[in-house]
Amino acid sequence: MATKTINVDMLAKMFLAGAQNIEAKKEFINELNVFPVPDGDTGTNMSLTIMSAAKEVTALENPGMKELAKAISSGSLRGARGNSGVILSQLLRGFTKSIREEKEIDVIALAAACTRARDTAYKAVMKPKEGTILTVASGIAEKASELAQETDDLEEFIPAVIEHAKEVLAKTPEMLPVLKEAGVVDSGGQGLLEVISGAYDAFLGKEVDYSAIQPAGGVTVTKVNAEDTADIKFGYCTEFIILTEKEFTEADEHDFKAYLSSIGDSIVCVADDDVVKIHVHTNDPGLAIQRALTYGQLSRMKIDNMREEHQEKLIRDAEKLAAAQEEEKAKEPRKPMGFITVSIGEGLNSIFKELGADYIIEGGQTMNPSTEDMLKAIDAVNADSVFILPNNKNIVLAANQAKALVEDKEIIVIPTKTVPQGITALINFVPDADAKSNEETMLEEIKNVKTGQITYAVRDTKIDEKEIHEGDIMGIGDSGILSVGTEVEATALDMLEQLVDDDSALISLYYGADVSEEDADAFTEKVTEKYPDVDVDAQFGGQPIYYYVLAVE
Repeated sequence: MATKTINVDMLAKMFLAGAQNIEAKKEFINELNVFPVPDGDTGTNMSLTIMSAAKEVTALENPGMKELAKAISSGSLRGARGNSGVILSQLLRGFTKSIREEKEIDVIALAAACTRARDTAYKAVMKPKEGTILTVASGIAEKASELAQETDDLEEFIPAVIEHAKEVLAKTPEMLPVLKEAGVVDSGGQGLLEVISGAYDAFLGKEVDYSAIQPAGGVTVTKVNAEDTADIKFGYCTEFIILTEKEFTEADEHDFKAYLSSIGDSIVCVADDDVVKIHVHTNDPGLAIQRALTYGQLSRMKIDNMREEHQEKLIRDAEKLAAAQEEEKAKEPRKPMGFITVSIGEGLNSIFKELGADYIIEGGQTMNPSTEDMLKAIDAVNADSVFILPNNKNIVLAANQAKALVEDKEIIVIPTKTVPQGITALINFVPDADAKSNEETMLEEIKNVKTGQITYAVRDTKIDEKEIHEGDIMGIGDSGILSVGTEVEATALDMLEQLVDDDSALISLYYGADVSEEDADAFTEKVTEKYPDVDVDAQFGGQPIYYYVLAVE
């Protein structure tokens, strides 16, 4: 029997199943990243983006199509991380705008939504590139429009669209030579395929594990600082009532109390006919429950994580303090210009603060901040014009998406693609000049920065005509891999040879968390000896994963 329409309940299930599927496949998608770096993050970014929307959807009670559409669109828009996450959020935004007024969705409405999803995503990207997630989205839209003229049965329509999406994805290496050389399909396109494949599973009525979206009931254990909860010996306040199936004698009461004393404290055991009230603080509530079940059935069970409650109190206190500080800050006169910068690593954070950054978003290569993170930062900076320095090409889209959502401040995104570019932009800020002049100066100055980053390969591959093996050291420049070797210093020096020219005046070295100060000093001496006519400046960056971040100006 044909299925002609999808109602709001089914659409919600399909969306959540799609989110669950990409969450389950995120590591597989991460491994498809062209560069074999340890922080490949397409799958992670797409998963975090759609999970933000999934949480909005699960919070709804009996939504209509308009409420569901708003939750998906708003949740993904604010939760968008990285280029792939931003594009996915735009696909979802276009899709939900198209279906929000529908009571039920048929093949015509579904095809129209796929088309609007594609168009919205293409408009959001300044220079759309084929062989990417956009190509797969376009293939889905074209096939959906074609099939909508041939069938009204969703059971034929959806699998045919998915099959075509797979075919388009398989062709992405032919569109992007870098994919073909690395022997992978586009990771963003694979992510989109996982979303719609998961949605189709729900449509078919397959059993879907929604645990990643809706955690199982019970106690959530939060890792906290041991010093904060050192005075809590037993962490779980456990209460329940036993509905006894036989007489609960004084001997039973004595034995049970003795057992509870062996696993906890603060014990209350009150028997009244066939009802026994129990209260105990313990580190293993399951043990108390198992023993209680030998006396009868259990009712009104309640388990509270006291360490978590203590931590939440600390958080509430910290939030109150932060609110008070924000209130004080709000009393300060609004300044003309302020700065938000993305950074990671103790040393780099300190450098940005010293240069005048008002707000530092922790993130970057290892964790792309979301649009929501950007919006919170913008709200915290008390300035008429707020400059955002993304310092990563994968964060620029999220910054621009945040810019589009702000109305009460002028937001200027300086498209810095590396941390050294961000540092250069801040160094060249002139407080006495206006925002427009500063923007022009920064855009011009960051063009003079050549960046190189030293990290290790997480898999075998071939890229930029270089054979790379797992564990190799790579020198990655602004446009690709410049050097490959087996030693950090040798690879970094080889990369510098390709960055330094006759016009170079300064080499800046930022050494990471995994490099000792002694090793950094020794490497700096080698660089200084090799380039005696160039100033060399070395500073602790503290960044993870990347042994060195180098800048040549």
